[in-house]
Amino acid sequence: MARKHMLFGDKNEEYKIWKKHSPFLYDLVLTHALEWPSLTVPWRPDVSRPEGKDYALHWLLLGTHTSDEQNHLVVARVQIPNNYQFDSLKSGSEKGELGGFGSVTGKVEMEIKINHEGEVNRARYMPQNRRIVATKTPSADVLVFDCTKHPSKPDPSGECNPELRLRGHQKEGYGLSWNSNLSGHLLSASDDHTVCLWDVNAGPKEDKIVDAKAIFPGHSAVVEDVAWHLLHESLFGSVADDQKLMIWDTRSNATSKLSHSVDAHTAEVNCLSFNPYSEFILATGSADKMVALWDLRNLKLKLHSFESHKDEIFQVYWSPHNETILASSGTDRRLNVWDLSKIGEEQSAEDADGPPELLFIHGGHTAKISDFSWNPNEPWVICSVSEDNIMQIWQMAENIYSDEEPDITAAELEAQGM
Repeated sequence: MARKHMLFGDKNEEYKIWKKHSPFLYDLVLTHALEWPSLTVPWRPDVSRPEGKDYALHWLLLGTHTSDEQNHLVVARVQIPNNYQFDSLKSGSEKGELGGFGSVTGKVEMEIKINHEGEVNRARYMPQNRRIVATKTPSADVLVFDCTKHPSKPDPSGECNPELRLRGHQKEGYGLSWNSNLSGHLLSASDDHTVCLWDVNAGPKEDKIVDAKAIFPGHSAVVEDVAWHLLHESLFGSVADDQKLMIWDTRSNATSKLSHSVDAHTAEVNCLSFNPYSEFILATGSADKMVALWDLRNLKLKLHSFESHKDEIFQVYWSPHNETILASSGTDRRLNVWDLSKIGEEQSAEDADGPPELLFIHGGHTAKISDFSWNPNEPWVICSVSEDNIMQIWQMAENIYSDEEPDITAAELEAQGM
């Protein structure tokens, strides 16, 4: 089975096919059933490698989306084996324990649960201080927590006690971005058509409340996402249901501070991501099923459109380890990994089951993917969560991204029914 080929049809049948072929497509797959769906799943930037152990400890940030029960911001600890040598697929139990390949033992433990007001629309770590987390709520407020100031088990009363409450929006939203160059500067996107900026280091005026340092009007519809440029402390981008990509400069003397506005897609624009290795390159994802590639030096011209998704795209993120690699996901239950360096390459008939730049399709989810993130400490490892409570931690087989053919015999293929 070609690594990019994934039929769209009955999702349970698709899953059976995916599961059968997984040993040939992945070096790692760990599956965990969460108690509640999570709309957010960023990795924490640190890793611990205990001496004498055959695993490393990683941390994830999760947020519950319950059915009218108490919601929590959750810090989960994940045990990932150092060497993945898998030969056969093993299913996780119904109790939410990890399932993986062969003799893999992985553990997910909910280390800290913090009471939260309503579901967690999005949660993000401050890059300069992993203890500090910002969250988007069903209200207009953005909350900031210091995870070290909360007990591992939440107060039974359900009371939510954030360290800061950020005011400025009139409605809820999803977009949230910490500035990696200016500590404490946080952007938020909202259904109220605006982007807000806070400096959480400025401290609250009273009652833990911090008012927005600046509010950026410009979009004429719901602002879906916002992101700081990773190499310039004053530049950020926003995308919205008005189909526009806007680039802003906080240094500008003009009131609006809007530098560029582009008609980016033919439908709502849901997400954007700046390339961590390039001053100029960014990507956007849209309800038009396309991922678009842009160059800040000439936004009138779209560099490239990535086509393969069958439905709305809600997430797009560049790899932190490879300049030409990005991934996208959304409503079609697929997470696509793309390689810019392969755009325009000639393909054999066998490989032509998608554009040459489509490196891999992760087809392990049977519901809409809510979020995913690249592990900053383990190249090619991704964690993805879907609306049916399933969290998967996975890494595609090395032969796929290194362009080598696997050593699989015809007999092995026949045994798998391929």
